[in-house]
Amino acid sequence: MGSFQTPIGMRSSTLLETSCGFLLQELQIIWDEVGEDKFEREKVLLDLEQECLEVYRRKVDRANISRARLHQELAEAEAEFTHLLLSLGERSLPGRPEKRAGSLKEQLDSITPALQEMRLRKEERLNQFRAVQGQIQKNSAEIGGNSDNEPSNIVVNENDLSLKRLEEYQNELQRLYNEKNERLQQVEKYIDMIHSLSTILGKDSSAIIMEVHPSLNDLCGITKNIGDTTLDKLNITVESLFEEKKNRLDKLHHLGKALSNLWNLMDTPYSERHPFSHVIHLLSLSSAEVTDPGSLTLEIVQQTEAEVKRLDQLKASKMKELFQKKQEELELICKKSHVEIPSREEMNNIINLINSGEIDHSDLLLSMDEQISRAKEEASSRKSIMEKVEKWMLARDEERWLEEYSRDENRYSVSRGAHKNLRRAERARIMVSRIPALVDMLIKMTRSWEEERNKVFLYDQVPLMAILEEYNLLRREKEEDMKRQQPWEKKRIQSQVVELDNTYTSRPTTSSRRLPSRSLNGALDSSVIMNRRLSMGIQQLPSNSINSGNQGLSNIKDGSNALRKKIFGDLAFTSHMR
Repeated sequence: MGSFQTPIGMRSSTLLETSCGFLLQELQIIWDEVGEDKFEREKVLLDLEQECLEVYRRKVDRANISRARLHQELAEAEAEFTHLLLSLGERSLPGRPEKRAGSLKEQLDSITPALQEMRLRKEERLNQFRAVQGQIQKNSAEIGGNSDNEPSNIVVNENDLSLKRLEEYQNELQRLYNEKNERLQQVEKYIDMIHSLSTILGKDSSAIIMEVHPSLNDLCGITKNIGDTTLDKLNITVESLFEEKKNRLDKLHHLGKALSNLWNLMDTPYSERHPFSHVIHLLSLSSAEVTDPGSLTLEIVQQTEAEVKRLDQLKASKMKELFQKKQEELELICKKSHVEIPSREEMNNIINLINSGEIDHSDLLLSMDEQISRAKEEASSRKSIMEKVEKWMLARDEERWLEEYSRDENRYSVSRGAHKNLRRAERARIMVSRIPALVDMLIKMTRSWEEERNKVFLYDQVPLMAILEEYNLLRREKEEDMKRQQPWEKKRIQSQVVELDNTYTSRPTTSSRRLPSRSLNGALDSSVIMNRRLSMGIQQLPSNSINSGNQGLSNIKDGSNALRKKIFGDLAFTSHMR
């Protein structure tokens, strides 16, 4: 009882001030009135003390539990706050105390606002990550060509919500945006090319695009597929259209050339050519330059093929006429350039083959065109020589006229038109004086031509070198004859002059006497000058010109008499002098 009294005594002053003290005091009064013994009193007081201890113990346990819970909450708050700082990539939060002070509740109350703010930041950052990752997933699906598939759930790594990680996702999203825009631009470019090529080729561009992918049609109203497969199909489609465009243009080039050749061969009128003028216009254009709508449609190709086929059939019926035109053209070229003309018998044999159908028309025309081309080339190479030959022929004509004029004894008489003949004679003497140099030049040009082509230069089937050398030889003989007879001719002319002077002396006027005297003396002087020039031209000839002339005489054919007569004329140079 003493052990119990001590605590009671210690707390008596407190208990007296509380309801428990009043109750214990009231209990003692009751015990005193009842006469309760001390043992019972001690037992009741011990029970009361035990019950009080149990109550205090429960209170203490509860207090410990509450303290532990506060410690745990504080630790968890600190850990969550630290985790949020790490996950958000932040070092600290402004406004949060760095050192803990005060009771647990005060510490917990001090960290709770900062923790709430960090939670709000985390939620906001999570939303940003979900939005960015959702866009990345969407754009990746569109780039991969899987835009029709349902998007999968977006999983965000909450342990790394830093701004650096968010920036990486944003950069990835920007890259995907750029790639998507590039792919969209490429798809639009392909679609525009398909529209353009389809318009040129006369095809339905919508059907072609639908075959590649239905989403590419604007009328569908769905997101365009920009995956690698779609881009590859578009590229293959565009390449195939370009190839078809090139093939059609090449075919029309071939048909256009055939049309042009057939029109030129058969002299097709303009009314029949006009419907295919656009085909001829395409001959000068490349594949990249053809942009007009409907210029390479399949219908145009078929119509052109049909026209070429029709003209080919018409050409077969007119082959004989065409061949004769080609033959006349070839003969005209050969005649102008004085080369050998194909034999008439050979041409008749070819016409018989045409009539019998044993020769291919195209091969025949091609062969004739080749012969005409070779003849034109031959004529072009002979042009400069032929021009000199024509000048030589003209000079020879003037030389023959001058010889005939010189044999005319009345050439100095005063008659109508005599002065014209005198002027022509002067011009003829100038031309004749240039013949030796012209012949030498012709010999050099002909020899160079023959050495270059390793064949003989024929003029109307006669070697030109032989003609020139024969002319030089005959001219030299003529000069020698003139030298031998020059004294006798001079005496004869002087005697004629004396006679004429005696005749004109009897006339009263002096003008008529002087005119023939001067004309005659002028003719004599010019004749002497001409003979001197001819002698100098002969002396300048090479030493072997006579031998080469003799060889040329032996090479001239029997059928060249007409040509020799045309060039040399009457070679009896001295008969009129005698």
